[in-house]
Amino acid sequence: MDLNYLKKIIKIFDDSTATNLEIKEEGVNIKISNAQPANTSGQVPYPFFPMQTAAAPVQGNQIQQSAPETSAPVRDMVSSDVQSGTSAPDAGNYYEMNSPIVGTFYRSPSPDTDPFVEVGTKIKSGDTLCIVEAMKLMNEIESDISGNIEKILIENGQPVEYNQPLFIIKPE
Repeated sequence: MDLNYLKKIIKIFDDSTATNLEIKEEGVNIKISNAQPANTSGQVPYPFFPMQTAAAPVQGNQIQQSAPETSAPVRDMVSSDVQSGTSAPDAGNYYEMNSPIVGTFYRSPSPDTDPFVEVGTKIKSGDTLCIVEAMKLMNEIESDISGNIEKILIENGQPVEYNQPLFIIKPE
């Protein structure tokens, strides 16, 4: 069977609304199928995950006491006590360390070792704060600033989203 002839047949098939094509010629049998289930419900036949777009990656945000009430999600996260016996920071400027990637949050390099940081730990810029595992790769998340860890917002082993707050740091 001539390859150019076959290419022309496939092109015609692709341009048509036919879902099946079978050719029997000179002892060669070719079956082409483009069957897709009809989607009458209006739903996408596969999971749809909208992409987040940003002008530049954001590693952290300044949290100020004078923030408007429209920033309630950040305030709710700050006030929820992940670490028992701690309270939310109440005054001054605080730095919110956000996840640069989607993945699973780990506080220590392995289950049997101590966490990188605890509430009250004094850190400097470049210190490793946690690991976020993404697609079997362990990504060490480093601090952007020096200061004290005031709050750990995520529990060990929990999934995190891009730009989700991980730590509240009081800058020096």
